[in-house]
Formats: sequence, C-alpha cells, structure tokens
Amino acid sequence: MLQETAFVGKKANEKNRSVSGADLLLRALENEKVEVIFGYPGGAVLPIYDKIYDSKIRHILPRHEQGGIHAAEGYARISGKPGVVIVTSGPGATNVVTGIADAMMDSLPLVVFTGQVATSVIGTDAFQEADILGITTPITKHNYQIRNVKDIPRIIKEAFYIATTGRPGPVLIDFPKDIASAVIELGNVEEVEVNLPGYQPTTQPNYLQIRKLSEAVSSAKKPVILAGAGILHAKAMEELKQYAEQQKIPVVHTLLGLGGFPADHDLFVGLGGMHGIYAANMALYECDFLLNIGARFDDRLTGNLNHFAPNATVAHIDIDPAEIGKNIPTKIPVVADAKEALKQLIKQDGKQPVHQEWHETINNWKKDYPYFYDQDAKDVLKPQKVLEMLFEKTKGEAIVVTDVGQHQMWAAQYYQFKQADKWVTSGGLGTMGFGLPASIGAQLAAPDSCVLAILGDGGFQMNPQELAVIREHNLPVKIVIINNMALGMVRQWQELFYDKRYSHSQAQIQPDFVKLADAFGIKGYCIHSSEEAESILDEVLHNNEPVLLDFRVEPGENVYPMIPAGKGLHEMEGVKP
Repeated sequence: MLQETAFVGKKANEKNRSVSGADLLLRALENEKVEVIFGYPGGAVLPIYDKIYDSKIRHILPRHEQGGIHAAEGYARISGKPGVVIVTSGPGATNVVTGIADAMMDSLPLVVFTGQVATSVIGTDAFQEADILGITTPITKHNYQIRNVKDIPRIIKEAFYIATTGRPGPVLIDFPKDIASAVIELGNVEEVEVNLPGYQPTTQPNYLQIRKLSEAVSSAKKPVILAGAGILHAKAMEELKQYAEQQKIPVVHTLLGLGGFPADHDLFVGLGGMHGIYAANMALYECDFLLNIGARFDDRLTGNLNHFAPNATVAHIDIDPAEIGKNIPTKIPVVADAKEALKQLIKQDGKQPVHQEWHETINNWKKDYPYFYDQDAKDVLKPQKVLEMLFEKTKGEAIVVTDVGQHQMWAAQYYQFKQADKWVTSGGLGTMGFGLPASIGAQLAAPDSCVLAILGDGGFQMNPQELAVIREHNLPVKIVIINNMALGMVRQWQELFYDKRYSHSQAQIQPDFVKLADAFGIKGYCIHSSEEAESILDEVLHNNEPVLLDFRVEPGENVYPMIPAGKGLHEMEGVKP
C-alpha cells in the first residue's frame, strides 16, 4: 500500500512539473518511438536543440538541409517508419521543399519540423522568416503551425498518424521559437488521442467490387497485373505472389514497385514504361484485362494515353481514391489497402483460368527481345556491364539506392530485385542529388545490409558534402559513380530529338572524385575496365568500410529500349540488337 501511494505521488509530482514546448516535442518524439532525427540547427530552433543535447534519440547532422530530408526519405523507404527532420526557419525551411515534394510524389512518410520566428513577428518579414505553410500546402499531406504550447502533443500525434496511414506522405509542423521556449505545467496535456473525423482512410475493400473484379478475371483471356509501390507500402508481397500464382496472371512492375514481386519468378514479365522491357510494354498494350494494384498510371508508365491498354477492361486497387480514374478510365474501382484487397481476392478463388497461349506469347517476347547492349569494344567499360557485375557480386541482396538519370534506368533494368525493400529511387519528382543522402538513410535503417549508392557524375555533384556524414558515422555505403562526363539523359534526348545540339549537357571540368573521397577520409578507386572492376569489387563490396568507385564508362551509351514522347507502349525504339 505504501509503494502504491508513493507511485501515485510520483505521478502527481510529474504532472505538476514545468516543461517547455521543446520538452513536449522531444517527449512526443520518444512516445512515437522515433529512433533517428535528421536535423540542422539554427536560431529559430535553438530551444529545441538545447533539449536534443540531452535526448537519447540519435541525431544525424547533414551538411545541407536537402541532404537531411533525402536521408530521411531513404530511411523511411527502407524502415517503413516515418523519417523525422528538424530544420530552422527561412532558408532552413525552404531548403527542404524539394525533399517534401519528392516524398509527396512517391508516398513516403515524413514528419518535418521547421523552425519559425516568434509569433509576435510572424508576417513582418522578420529575419529568416518564410511562409512555409503557404509554400508547402500543395506538397504536403497536411501541415500545421503551432500557436499554443498545449497543442504540441496533440499535433505531433496527429502528424505521425496522418503521415503513416492511408496513402503515406509528408506532414509539416511549423514551430515558432517562442512556442518552443514557452513553459507550462505538464498536467494532462500529453493525454491525447487522435480524433480526425474528416480523415478516415478506407482500408477494407467493398465486397461487391471484389466480386466484380474476381468475375472479370475469370473471363479474361489475356490478363495482366500492374504492380506499383502500393504493394510495398502495404507489405502485400506474399499476397500478390499468392494471388498471381492462384490465377496464373503475369505481373508487370512500375519503376517504384520493383521488388514487390520476385524478378526470378516465372510470372514476372519485367519493368513497364518508358525504358521498360519489350515484353512488359507489349503485355500492357495487348492485354484484355488489366489489374492495377497500387500504381498511379503516371505518364512515364503509360506513354500516350490513347494507346494504353486499348482493348482492356481496367480494374484499379488503390488506397487513394483520387488516383482511380484520374488518368485511365477504370471500369472496376476498388478503394482499399492493397494487402486487404488481395486477401479478399484470394478467398474468392474463382474459376481456374487457362492462359497457355498468352503465357507463351509473353515468354516468346521475353526470349526474343531482352535488354541488350553492344559489348564488342573490349577496351571500353559499358555502364550496363557495371550493373550486371554489381548484381552478380551481391547476389541481388544489396539495397540499391539511385540518383536520377541514365544510371537509374540501367539499375532498374539490370539489377534484378528478388526481394522487397531493396530499391530506393526518386520516381515522381525525379530529383537529382537524391541518391547519396538517401543511401545514408537506407544504411541507418538497415545497418547490416550492403547499400549501393548508384549515382551519375552530375547527381553526385549536387550533394557531395554528405560524404562527411558517411565518414563521421562510418557508414559502409558503396558509392558507385557511373561517370560518363555528362548529364547523360539530357545528352541522350539532345542526341535523339534535338539534332545532336548538346547544349550545356557535357561536363568539361569535373573534380577528381577519388581525391574528393580521400579528402573526406574515404578510400576511392577510378575504374576503366571490366578486369579492374572484377578485382576491385571483390575487394571492397563485402567489407565494413565506405568506398567510392568512379567507373569511367562509355560516354555515348544510351538507355534502350525507349518510348519517345507522344508515342504508345507498342512504339518502342532500340528494341532489337
């Protein structure tokens, strides 16, 4: 009895304790089980950083705010947990705008805290003031500005809930400096529950729509599943595999969906879209029934909408109702979590279909029109060869993080993803400078995994300062630069569509990347041939140290196949050798 009385007294004393807004923030993050904060201090967030000094939460200091938010994206993509970012007001806040937009497009859960000037001077153009709410309203799932210190626990709890439920996305919380410094008695302020009657994501599918979908599958002769990143977000990989095997339906992947269905499975057709494999694009073009699970039908996948799946009945499963029917007319809409919808479809079972002729057609396409590149020039290192070697040396088990451009497409084509959560790339926004910092977040989320940061020489130079973070924390990231001395994808388009007028796409001056790595205390190698690559990769891929590999590849190599702008999926160029 005395012990119980003492415990009650302790709780009462805790409630009477005075705490600051910054205290409440750190306590809320601990309650959300946050393990890592990516942050950059400044004047408006100094009260918060004073509390971070004593916090047990790990803090990672990027060398630029953009590096911090891309690292948070990589962390979120691999861990499945929300990436947490803290930056100061004004330029600190505006420097994370690109990463917020990137996360919004690719459905990555982030909670971003931006410092703000004191409430008494908001709207006066005070030093380092920016209207970050106005700036980010179109590119966040939701945003807040805290005006009362008592609201901090509620707002943070809501922010994490919104970021991680339904279709994941970024949530921003603007934190005025005086709110962070304000002191109140703790009382019952932390006893909050989420109550958002206007936000109720639909996760369970409508039974009648599931029945319609099942009946349509049973009558289809040439069905195809298009699997997007929604499969990965819903952790529905096993259900997708089970359903595809049950109904014997071939599976095509979007760029962001890679890994949701094993690449070595007989039913896997390949990557669809602008640089997808011939078989996948022709399957999408020729099918009579198309089941989209968790993909947006974006333009890089569909090509000319007038030629996309012209003879197909389209069914679309998506947790975001705004995506259904937005680009492609949809006959059977199913608003639901992909995992829950697939569970219901598996239960339906339905008539066992026979698609023998359709499977033979697809298999012949796969055999007759594989990815290819010219290997005749023995003294030239081809970028495709580098990606094939990386796949072979890591046995397809590495986490692959890319920047944006030709190397990104070659990675998607030649690194065969057999497992989920091994692929991190910027899809919707196509953000150069994403890859190196995102690899930091991926390595922190999976410290025992081999992480390959596959970058172009252009994208690497957008955030090279983050090498300092890799060295500081001894993160064993393997930095692979596919160096063609150009903005490769821009150069390719200029070659094909602008009469080879290479306007500012070729880099005449570059740093010595090996010396740059050495300046940060990271070992580097410059590689010119397959023979060099073989021995060096064997040496460095499986050790516990970071390394930079500068692969000097054929500068004029292009990514094929390719669907030119305005063309349909059946109008690919560069298909046959």
